[in-house]
Amino acid sequence: MAASLADFAEQVNPETLAEARRADFRQATRVHGSFLAAAEKRALVWMAERMPSWVNSDHLTLLGFGAQIAAGVCYALAAHRRHMLLAAIVCLAVNWFGDSLDGTLARVRQQQRLRYGFYVDHICDSIGAVAMIGGLALSGYMHPAIAMGLLIAFLLLSIQSYLATYTLGEFHLSLWRFGPTELRVLLAAGNLALLRWALVIHGRFRLFDIGGAIGLAGMLAMLVAVSVKNTVRLYREERIG
Repeated sequence: MAASLADFAEQVNPETLAEARRADFRQATRVHGSFLAAAEKRALVWMAERMPSWVNSDHLTLLGFGAQIAAGVCYALAAHRRHMLLAAIVCLAVNWFGDSLDGTLARVRQQQRLRYGFYVDHICDSIGAVAMIGGLALSGYMHPAIAMGLLIAFLLLSIQSYLATYTLGEFHLSLWRFGPTELRVLLAAGNLALLRWALVIHGRFRLFDIGGAIGLAGMLAMLVAVSVKNTVRLYREERIG
């Protein structure tokens, strides 16, 4: 197997390794086909063009990350104070603002740091998801087992996405027309519904248990379908003989 430029640089001259890796890096094609993608893109570009010059992408990433952590705290506190469900909606909105706008701002200003941005954005997303879903598990509105199932499914889908980005050169921001923004909208709507219908079907089941179970089944179906599709594609593209 041919060595990459970065591998060669590491063997011959370690001081040039970082530069070689930058030269060897290829940006993946962004694929975004969710229900709200077109309208969301227009809104984000409009906001990015009007963002004060002293605000940069790192500020927005930190804002989105902090808001996702805060959403988890709000869910945990909602076990004793129901109005914290409304505070969680505010946190979800702030998370959308920071997490969705950081990359758009960098592209509009032509200040992209492709490797740094990809890594920081998605490690923050993963840690934030643990905090938020952990808060749901402590809220009393969702059984901890369902919450943990959702977290595992989310992390597996994330791993699948990152592997596809590396092996196929395509970064899919959504699957089956659903992306992070659609999930935030559904979660916010669920928070409002909880204020009226915490228990459903003759008071026998928690609303978020039913919604969580449906969401978990959908995420697992996505994982299986997309994994099989990508495996078949890679097999066909790299046939032996």
